[in-house]
Amino acid sequence: MFFYARLLIRSLFGGPLPPVPEFDADEDLLIKDPVLRDARRQLLRDGDWRVAKQAIEAAGDDWALRNYRLEVVAGLAEERDEWLDDWTEAEPSDPAVVLIGAKVLAGRASRARGAASAANTSPEQFRVFHSLSEQALETSLRARELSDPRDPGPLIRLMSSCFAAGADELGEWYGEAQRRDPHNFDAHELAMMLSCAKWYGSHELMFEVAHTAAEAAPPGHRTVLMPLAAHFEYAMREFAWDDRSDEAQKAVREYFRRPDVQQDADGWIAKFRAAPPRSAQLSQVRHWMAVYFSLAGRKPEAKAVFDELGRYVSPPHEWGWFYGDTEYGYSKNWWWANGVGGV
Repeated sequence: MFFYARLLIRSLFGGPLPPVPEFDADEDLLIKDPVLRDARRQLLRDGDWRVAKQAIEAAGDDWALRNYRLEVVAGLAEERDEWLDDWTEAEPSDPAVVLIGAKVLAGRASRARGAASAANTSPEQFRVFHSLSEQALETSLRARELSDPRDPGPLIRLMSSCFAAGADELGEWYGEAQRRDPHNFDAHELAMMLSCAKWYGSHELMFEVAHTAAEAAPPGHRTVLMPLAAHFEYAMREFAWDDRSDEAQKAVREYFRRPDVQQDADGWIAKFRAAPPRSAQLSQVRHWMAVYFSLAGRKPEAKAVFDELGRYVSPPHEWGWFYGDTEYGYSKNWWWANGVGGV
């Protein structure tokens, strides 16, 4: 009742609302890359692997774009892989198809393991998980041997294997990924995640990795916003780890309203905004900014980012960390930013 009253007041005095977010939109509406969008449609329709190969190769030496297209294509292979088998048979030494195969194996390993705690995961689940993870690692190593020595994609896949295999090789793989593509967003994000207290590092190491990467990246680059993700990881671990109580929510909001936290986050956002974006793949970092401004209680800035995200969205897990559910967290804050409801 109160919601509809606020909605009426907002409509009368605040002007029309933007289109309400849609979470179940067709994947095509979420893909801003027209080459990838067309290739995806053809691949789903005809099962011809050549369109996937052409789209990946068309990225040239834009390694971030190449890896993005490859990841989307690999996601399709996890659902229907006949065309992947055909590609592998036709061109077994194509680094793209080998890397897609590694990602598919890693995805199957994750599904075999499941999302339950270790205590609630069976020995058979662990056995299959480790077997598939080892196959994914071996396939990733082969992709590195076959790849262009400038392409960080195989190193990013190898870094991902650390979640299952441990972090002994992380420094070597991260260093090589940086030599190949110094500001690669995916490589730096993985390094930051693997360096956090939840995995193989600490809060201090995580912030060091995030700040070092952001400092080196040029204005307008997505990597400049890596420290925002470090703040989310810290707040989740310290205040909201398995805790969705009102007290935990309050502690999270207080953290993001601290002057030192805002000074740090605002500085990186200002650097990111200081130049035109260097990538069209901005959804993730825009969500980061929206989460930050929402938790900090800064309505105008939050609304501006929600407007940038647009109508069709796929909220990332950070919304769920602090609100229990990704879509609920996004919706609640979208309405608040648009003048309807509170946070």
